[in-house]
Amino acid sequence: MKENILNKMETFAKTMVQPLRYITVIGITMVFGVLITNNTIVGLLPFLDWGPIQLLGELIYESMMILINNLGILFSIGIAAALVKKEKHQAAIIAFFSYLIYLVSNNTTLEFYNMLAEPQELIGLVGTGQSEVLGIQVLDTGVFSGILLGFLVGAVFNKTSNKRFKKSWLQVWGGANYSLFWMIIISVAMGFIAAFVWPPVQSVINGATNIISNTGNVGLFLYGFLERILVPTGLHHLIYTPFQFSDLGGSVQIDGQTISGAYAVFMSEVGNPSITQFSDSVRWMTIAFTKTFGYIGIAAAFVKTAKPENKEKIRAMLIPLVITSFMVSITEPIDFLFVFSAPLLFLLHAIISGSFMVLLNVFNIRAGTNGLSSIILNLALGAEKTQWPLLLLLAVVQIILYYFLFSYLIEKFDLKTPGREEELVAEPELMKTETKDLVNEQMQVTSENIESLNIDETEIQKLISGLGGNENILEVENCFTRLRVLVNDKDKVDEELIHTVDNSGIVKNGNNIQIVFGLEVTDIANDMKEALNL
Repeated sequence: MKENILNKMETFAKTMVQPLRYITVIGITMVFGVLITNNTIVGLLPFLDWGPIQLLGELIYESMMILINNLGILFSIGIAAALVKKEKHQAAIIAFFSYLIYLVSNNTTLEFYNMLAEPQELIGLVGTGQSEVLGIQVLDTGVFSGILLGFLVGAVFNKTSNKRFKKSWLQVWGGANYSLFWMIIISVAMGFIAAFVWPPVQSVINGATNIISNTGNVGLFLYGFLERILVPTGLHHLIYTPFQFSDLGGSVQIDGQTISGAYAVFMSEVGNPSITQFSDSVRWMTIAFTKTFGYIGIAAAFVKTAKPENKEKIRAMLIPLVITSFMVSITEPIDFLFVFSAPLLFLLHAIISGSFMVLLNVFNIRAGTNGLSSIILNLALGAEKTQWPLLLLLAVVQIILYYFLFSYLIEKFDLKTPGREEELVAEPELMKTETKDLVNEQMQVTSENIESLNIDETEIQKLISGLGGNENILEVENCFTRLRVLVNDKDKVDEELIHTVDNSGIVKNGNNIQIVFGLEVTDIANDMKEALNL
């Protein structure tokens, strides 16, 4: 029972993260547009005031905002494509159709029953529980409707896309068209039902928002703590997603349009010069503060406490990982270096992360914290709007705290962090020979095949063999840094064989296997799918 629940949660988290992979690129691209049109930057670099450059900045900003303001579509298409086992492009098209049908169905139902809210002159539809999506006035469900439709399309497509009809005049209704037929019915029904079901749900969501707001810094601490402590399970996405992409993260009215979710609010306010300070909802975005700065102190502590003969190796390994965390706030390659070998440190790490979110809130710092691009953006927007000097001061404090506290605990309790592992007693050459024999046996390839493979292909085959072989692998997906594989029999997974390919750690949740590779994981996943014909 417990394992089944964990497997379902793992599948949910794995699916949810697929559309989120694109948001980082969207955000960074949008920041570029904001920077080249920012008055402060233009004042320092007058050549940016040239008309074509300013037009380029506006084009970039507005092009990214249309994506941010319509994340429901992104979730609908992304989740559907991630869930289906084949013909992902067909499922993506059906998801897009379904979303449009849902919008029109909901709007038509509201209009038929005279439930359409009247926008007010100054604040538009804010406070009415409705909003405009692609120019269609509907109930404001945030990204929830897109997420639900994405899962529905995935489930329906997997069950119905294999349907075939023998009669020639019915054959057009087979395959993906049969799935579309069912999704037309489901989407129309969903739009109709939402008109009556969602308003009470909105009341519950508003109540939950009030409860979280009333818990103040306690709730904010728990938010930051859980987001970090759940990293080993891969379920931390379930913590931050509702706040960053739904009403739980707050709503504001900008230029007559209702913007919901901390991420969308922040990105909307970044490019609006009339806003002198970011909204309170930005506090839900500060989970990236520790990702950007704290890992500098963690890595420095690991280097300091490493055995003398290992310091250079550990330094060379950690520097690119720290640069990654500082640039784009991706931390899992470092997390898995100590989460299992020194769980006490990881618990402390989660506590510090949540605590600094509270400190940022106490000092009323409303600024971007997501990597180097956010730091540059804060400088461009000015100290009055972002309080970046105080932000950087807290960053220095956090780095120093991590460095001294981690160094003390590592040496006090002799924790086996990178560079402090016990030396292997077994004969290295014997171990290498045994591993090589095991690889050759499981791969079952001839010498001619080995010669025809390059190193990347060989490592892909090792991964497949380590995961139990072709027949044992059911699904292959990836998030930002992890390869996520669903296997038929977890007992066939050979971790020793998997570790012959460089990785930062393995996590097993029942039949769901996660292997941390870093930013190159997308290429690895694609190569595995190609090798497995998935």
